[in-house]
Amino acid sequence: MSDQDRDNPRREFLRKSLTLIPVVTVASTGLGGSLLAAAPETAAAATPATPGKQPAGSGQGYEPGYFTAEEWAFIKAAVERLIPADEMGPGALEAGVPEYIDRQMNTPYAAGALWYMQGPFKADAAPEMGWQSKLVPKDIYRRGIAATDAWCKELKGQTFAAQDSATRDDLLKQLEAGTPQFDAVPAKLFFNLLLQNTKEGFFSDPIHGGNKGLVGWTLIGFPGARADFMDWVERNEQYPFPAVSIRGERA
Repeated sequence: MSDQDRDNPRREFLRKSLTLIPVVTVASTGLGGSLLAAAPETAAAATPATPGKQPAGSGQGYEPGYFTAEEWAFIKAAVERLIPADEMGPGALEAGVPEYIDRQMNTPYAAGALWYMQGPFKADAAPEMGWQSKLVPKDIYRRGIAATDAWCKELKGQTFAAQDSATRDDLLKQLEAGTPQFDAVPAKLFFNLLLQNTKEGFFSDPIHGGNKGLVGWTLIGFPGARADFMDWVERNEQYPFPAVSIRGERA
C-alpha cells in the first residue's frame, strides 16, 4: 500500500470530523490569553497571501526557540505523518505546525502557569477536572521525544525522524495505544498532547504560527475572521469567498 493510499482516509476523516466544528478550540488546553503572547509582530505577517501560492511552512527561515535540533527533527517528522500532505492540500508540515508548537513552548501554557498544579493528579479523571499530570507541556515534549527516540533506536537502530513513512505511522500508532512503557512520561500522554497541538496548529489563526496560507480553513470551508457572513447562513450553498485571517491575510 502506498503512502498516499494510507493518507487519504486520515485526511478525509479529519476534514469531515471538523466540518461541524470549524475551528479547533484551545480553551480546553489552557492556552487562553497565552496565544497572543506567542504571535510575532511582523509586517510581513499582515501581507495578503498570493492566490494559489503554496505555504512555505516546513521550517524554512524559522529557528526553533525551545526545541533542540534533534527534537525539532522529531516534531517535523511526527506532524508530517499526523496530517500528511495529499491531493486534498498541504499537510501539517507545510502549514507551519512545527513553528506553532515551538512558539507555544515559550508561553505560560507550556509551563503550566495557567493551571492548578498542586495535585492530586488522576489520569482517569473527567476532562472537566482539568490538567491531570505533574508534568507540564514543555516537559512532556522534552521527555517524550527523548524517550521515543531511545525506543526507536532500540527497535529500529535509528531515531524516529530517520524512519520511513510506514515505520513512523506504525510507531505513532504504538504511542497512541500506550504500548511502549517509558519511565520519564506515559507514552499515551505524550502522543495525545502532540496530536492535540498538531490539530491546533493546523486550524488556528496564522497569527499563532501555523495554518500558513490558511490551508486548514480552506480544507473545511471555514470563512475565518470575516466581519459578517450571516447572509449566507441559510442559503444552503457553499460560501463563495476565501477565508480571511485576523491580520487580513486571504487564502
